[in-house]
Amino acid sequence: MSSIEFDSVTKVYDGDIVAVEDFNLTIEGGEFLTLVGPSGSGKSTLLRMVAGLEEITEGTISIGEERVNKLPPRHRDIAMVFQSYALYPHLSVRENMAFGLKRSTNLPDEAIYDRVEDAAELMGIPELLDDLPKQLSGGQQQRVATGRAIVREPAVFLFDEPLSNLDAKLRKHMRTELQRIQQELETTAIYVTHDQEEAMTMSDRIAILNHGKLQQVGPPREVYNDPKNLFVAQFIGSPSMNLFEVSYESTGDDGGRLVGDVDIEVGPERARRIEAAGAERLKLGIRPEHVGVSQRRDDSHVAASVDIIEPLGARDLLYFELGEEADDGSLVTGDAAALEDEQTAPEAEVDERKAFIEPESISEDATDVFLSLDLEQADIFDAETGTNVAHLTREETPPTA
Repeated sequence: MSSIEFDSVTKVYDGDIVAVEDFNLTIEGGEFLTLVGPSGSGKSTLLRMVAGLEEITEGTISIGEERVNKLPPRHRDIAMVFQSYALYPHLSVRENMAFGLKRSTNLPDEAIYDRVEDAAELMGIPELLDDLPKQLSGGQQQRVATGRAIVREPAVFLFDEPLSNLDAKLRKHMRTELQRIQQELETTAIYVTHDQEEAMTMSDRIAILNHGKLQQVGPPREVYNDPKNLFVAQFIGSPSMNLFEVSYESTGDDGGRLVGDVDIEVGPERARRIEAAGAERLKLGIRPEHVGVSQRRDDSHVAASVDIIEPLGARDLLYFELGEEADDGSLVTGDAAALEDEQTAPEAEVDERKAFIEPESISEDATDVFLSLDLEQADIFDAETGTNVAHLTREETPPTA
């Protein structure tokens, strides 16, 4: 099991296009780490630098104890699985899986084919060894491509969005298979994807990138529950986090209030952190599972109107708009109120806000609802920098917001 270390790694194209900037990370031997981020975030570039397919502009990459910056790909003891299966159409599955070993080692054919058969058993495709790629389904071709990497018995597996060409059901199945295989082989793995659901379900740790910079790294639950900035909070989690525009007002009693889209009290610890940050504009973030929805109101509830309800099976997803209660008891939605607010111009981006609800807990003809926000699970971000200014781990979270 070989560790991988990135030390101040930077990649610049054409002199001024920065794909990766000052990337520092250590991946432990046997760890399954996923690089996740939107298109153009630098994740595939990092993978290709580990493989030796891209030169490093600055910094150092080490595999085990060896610096590999100038080492040719064939000498790095890695195996890579691509988005494209890259199978030779004229070769059988057996010959496709054996091809790399024949080119890169001096092993006798008997030893090579023994490895191929072992890898085929591991991948569940021993009966396909004599078939041609055109006779295989997409999922079977992906198994062959993965098996071709396994026969190499590498120190490091590199996966570049290997499941993106599969249908949703097969992707979920293959995610489980890849996890099982990596754990059985105890090989270090770097997995690249733009699909945050894949990252959450497969990884020992997730590294989130944006514009070539590392935003946060940690176990899936940690980056989900305790995002360090607004980008991570919005990117990790499906559906995404609800955001509310607010500002802070001190109440002079070791606490304060957030006012704006919602009006809530914050406890002394978060008040202290907000004041220390000095942010004028804030965003309150609450995930859909931490929003309660009722057709009854009490003083702590937030008025909202129903946009649409999506049945999801065990739970439904309710889309809502914030509203204010008019003198006649009706609701004026946030979009209507925004037209009168200079700070919220009509062209400003409006985030869709969502809450999970139990099926049939809201009547089908409901138009007005009331929300209860689980403030113990809330995050508060500087609207300008995106920093989580009142970041508290869940163990630190006080009983009030």
